[in-house]
This record gives sequence, structure tokens and C-alpha cells, in this order.
Amino acid sequence: MSYFVTGATGFIGRYLVGNLLKRKGTIYVLVRKDSQKKFDALAKKLGWDPKRVVAVHGDMTAAKCGVSAAQLKTLTGKVMHFFHLAAIYDLTASADSQRKANVDGTQNALDLAAAVGAGCFHHTSSIAAAGLYPGIFREDMFDEAEGLDDPYLRTKHDSEGLVRREKRIKWRIYRPGMVVGHSQTGEIDKIDGPYYFFTLLKKMREMLPPWMPMLGIEGGRINVVPVDFVADAMDHIAHKPKLDGHCFHLVDPEPMRVGEVLNTFARAGHAPEMTMRLDARMFAFVPSGIRGAVGSLPPVKRFVGMLLRDFKIPKEVLKFITYPTRFDNRETERALKGSGITVPRLETYAWRLWDYWERHLDPDLFIDRSLKGKVKGKVVVITGGSSGIGLSSAQRVAEAGATTIIVARGEEELFKARDEMKARGGKVFAYTADLADMADCDRLVATILKEHGHVDILVNNAGRSIRRSIELSYDRFHDFERTMQLNYFGCLRLIMGFMPTMVQRRKGHIINISSIGVLANSPRFSAYVASKAALDAFSRCAQGELSGKGISFTTINMPLVRTPMIAPTKMYESVPTLSPDEAADLVVKGIIEKPSRIATRLGIFSALLNAVAPKAYEVIMNTAFELFPDSAAAKGDRKALKDEQPSQEQIAFAALMRGVHW
Repeated sequence: MSYFVTGATGFIGRYLVGNLLKRKGTIYVLVRKDSQKKFDALAKKLGWDPKRVVAVHGDMTAAKCGVSAAQLKTLTGKVMHFFHLAAIYDLTASADSQRKANVDGTQNALDLAAAVGAGCFHHTSSIAAAGLYPGIFREDMFDEAEGLDDPYLRTKHDSEGLVRREKRIKWRIYRPGMVVGHSQTGEIDKIDGPYYFFTLLKKMREMLPPWMPMLGIEGGRINVVPVDFVADAMDHIAHKPKLDGHCFHLVDPEPMRVGEVLNTFARAGHAPEMTMRLDARMFAFVPSGIRGAVGSLPPVKRFVGMLLRDFKIPKEVLKFITYPTRFDNRETERALKGSGITVPRLETYAWRLWDYWERHLDPDLFIDRSLKGKVKGKVVVITGGSSGIGLSSAQRVAEAGATTIIVARGEEELFKARDEMKARGGKVFAYTADLADMADCDRLVATILKEHGHVDILVNNAGRSIRRSIELSYDRFHDFERTMQLNYFGCLRLIMGFMPTMVQRRKGHIINISSIGVLANSPRFSAYVASKAALDAFSRCAQGELSGKGISFTTINMPLVRTPMIAPTKMYESVPTLSPDEAADLVVKGIIEKPSRIATRLGIFSALLNAVAPKAYEVIMNTAFELFPDSAAAKGDRKALKDEQPSQEQIAFAALMRGVHW
């Protein structure tokens, strides 16, 4: 007994061939001539016996699949089972390519099977053949399919129709549900179905702790089945007698709703679950014309498009969130009775699917994440570049091949830093400037543009911090003025100076080193937090104006860093802080990924808690205010400065609220 398989190198096909090898007989597989090497590599990897798995050159888009007359003669009378799996399973593929592969390809496969006198044609269809039928779709239903406007749904329906009308040979049809990875290994060959939402879940995990309750969506029931179940079921049913002319739903008899599926994968990926879910079908009462009109508005289209691009979700997937169809599978259950072949519960293997995706298919794995790939040959300006965060960041970009420009007030320390980086092979330039002086800012901008032509990346790192309660600041209004002058106006002056050439070139990146205090509203830092908050607000406004012109803004809400700026507060010597190198890691991340904001989970949680329960958050902040008094430096008590030591309560609280300024 011999077999013929189209799509043998596809995802379901390779597992089916593996099952067929456990039986007797030769397995002929259709392979494009220019894909022979790829087939040989896959066969070797999977351990296929080359004497039993024989490649037949052809092309699904050609008549009789492009099989030569000599090969037809060899195959005639030998093929007992002809398995047709070759098709496009891609919602985003063009309508023309889907019709050629799915409909024309099926007709060519039928003609080939008839030409070689195949015993039975086994067609791998899909539940997509039912379209968007509202209700329970039985295995004996076909013409009742509805909502076939989508090219994928239409071509899967039409290709199955060709098989049903076939009179030359016997046939059996299999309609798998949404096929995911192997339930034992997690292996999958491409992102499809629920995998489209994995990037969103990962972003949620990165931003929020897993116990954080989330608002999510609910919808229809999504029928998810692992590939090993599909291959095992097809193999078993194909070899059972007296089932010709039947259709089999290879589906989960108890499918989960969209929200339940997403929560299952959220648990598998340690992401927050959607504890409260809104049913997407509730919006069906809005007339389709109104929904279409609103959806076609340019701002809405752009906003939705941006979200979908960020989360790697094709817009074609959204229509299946409210999937209306359930599938009866009584024929399949009868055929599989006693075989031990059943659909495993998704929660028992979801973690394997997530793990395989994260290790092999996560789109982030294929992004050039090297700093060198982002900054080599580009002009990067870093203020406050002679020490601390600025120096560590400058060293990193200089090593990566950037034209690195460092700016600071102190000439000696600045030039020393420049010379050390140049000695290690960096292309580094140093300019002294007082960024609290607007005229000096203008002079700096003019000099840099004259000598370097443009700036690709500006890192606004230079800043001043003041830790002093408001009650001790009544006669120190100049503290607020000086802090605002440097932290806001100085940064803004540089941004406005370099922006015209960035807009002209339609590319540029502004990175502002802000503070976790902006999110946490840290007591005693009213002057500092207000200045950083002003810069944050400007950046958010500027993004709305300039993102369409190729300009990116990144705000880094930096936690407490061990730099000379915090040295006067001796308590910080005993609390958790980042090193300048660790802080530079965040700057590097900003350069590579260009996110709108980089913040710690604690910072985001603090802002969220303040928004949801402001009075409760006020109590926490006031407790911290009372627990951490003004430092000796803030009081001007030089004698007490030497003896200042933190208490155990302060150290414990600071460790709990890691990175927040107190």
C-alpha cells in the first residue's frame, strides 16, 4: 500500500507523514524542484527513511500538480490513499494567491489523484469552510455556510466544494479547528490564530505584575486543537473502512471563549489576567453603517493601525473575536471511539505553546537589538556626559561606533572623559556649556550643527535635583527657578534647536531622562518632580505633532541611581539604588527600541494606584514623608551631616519601594 501526500513539508503534513511511516508502504510526497534541498534537510531532521519517503517533483498550481508523464506512469495503480494538505492557511494573504493555492490547487490535486487511480482522496479542509455561520454547524452541512466575504473563508469553502462534487474517485473530508502547536513539544512553524495575541500578553507582563487585575474582552468560542491531535485523528480515520463520502470535524467538543483562551495563555506566560471582560458582541447593536463610518475616519484608522502594528495583530483577525459558530463532531467521535485519540484541554499544554513561541517565534527575537546596529555612524549628543548616567551611556554608544558628543559644565572632567573614550577607539567630541543659560544653549546648538551637520539622537540627561520639604522652601523660591531652568528650559532649548534639521531629514530621536518621582509623586521633591513632569508633558504633546514626521520621543522614568547628585543625602548610601551602568542599560534600551516610555513596574503601579485610589495613595505618600525627614543637608546643618544614619524602618521601607526617591 502506497500513499501520496501534498503539503508533506507543511506543519500538519510532517506529523501526518511521521504517522504514516509507522504503517507499511511507500509515501510519495509532492515537492517543488527548487525546494528539493529544503525537503532533504527536513527529512533528515525528522529522521524519515529515504527509501520510503520519495519526493515527486511538481507544482500545485500546474495541471495535475505538474507531475511528469513518466512519474504518472510510475504512480498509477499504486496509491491507495491520496492526502491533500497543501494550501495557504494565512488570513493576511492576497485573495488571488489564496484562490490559486486553495481552489485551483485542490482541483489540480483531484485531477492527479484521478489520473493515478487513487483509492481515496483525503482532503484537509478547515472549519473556515463554514464561514461565519451563526449557530451549530454539523459535519453533514456545507451549503448552509454564511459570511464568506473573506477570501480565506471563501477559498476554503470553494475548495471543499470541488471535492464534494468529485465523481471519479472516493473522498473523505477533514475540517480541523484552529491548529496550534504540538501538545507535547509546543512546536509550531508560524504565528497564527491565538499566537497573534502573544505579543500583547508579553507587553502586559513586562509592564505589570501578574496579580494585577485587568479589563479585557469576551467574544465567541474559539476552537483550538493541537497539531498532534489533528495528524493522529486523520491517520486513524483514513484507515477505517466504510467512511467514504463523510466529513469529520477535528475540533474541541468544549471550545473556550476568546477571553478564556487569552487568560489561559496569560497564565502560561505569567502575564496579568483579564479578570473583568466586556463582551465584544454588545457593540453589535450599533448599526454597521455607523461602525464603518467611524472606523474609516483617518484618526481612528491611524490609531487602530498603530495599536495593531505595535502588538503584531493583523486587522483580519479582529472579525473572529466574535466568532459565532459552534461545531458538532459526532461523526468524528464515532470514528475515533476506542482509539484513545482525544483533544487535550488547552490549560494542560498552553505553557508548552508559550515557551516554544517565546524561544523560537517571538517577533522581538528577529529585531536587530545590537546598539551598534542603531547608532553606528550616527551623531549622538549626551548632556551631563562627564559622569554618572551620561558618562556610562556615552561610553556605550562610543564603543558601538557612534559619533558621540558629550556636554557638561566642568571642562577638566569633561575632557578627561572624552580622551579616555578616544583612547579606546571612540569618535568622541566634547563641548562645555551651561545648560541653565539659554544663550549658552543656543551657542552649543549652533556649534554642533556647524561642525556635525545634524543630530540623530539627543539624550537630555543633565539635571539638578533638590530634596527639601516645602516648609523648608518658603524662602528658597530660587530652588524652584534653578531646577526648572536646567531640567525643563535647558532641555527644551536643545530640543527646539536641533528639531528643525530633524524634521527636515524626517528622522530623529529625543530621549529625556526623567524620574520615577513623576509617577510616584515623591514628597520633598516638589521642585525636581515638577520640572521633570513639565518635560514629560512637553514630550507627550510633541509626540502627537511630530511622530508622523519621523521624530520619536522616549521618556525614561529613571529610578534612584547612585550618582554624585544624590550624594548629599547620606540615607541613600543604605538603600537600593541602580549603578550608572545599570541606568545606562535603560538608555541603551531606549535607543534600540524607541518606546514612548521606559519605567519600572513599581513606577507604573504607583501611577495607576494614584489614579484609581488617590486618597489611599495620599496616605502612603504622607507615611513616607513622615518616615523620611529632611536631611541635614536640606536643613543646612553641616554638623549633623556627619552623623546622619538611616533607621531600620527607613531601610525596610526603601527596600520595599525600591528605586523611589524619599
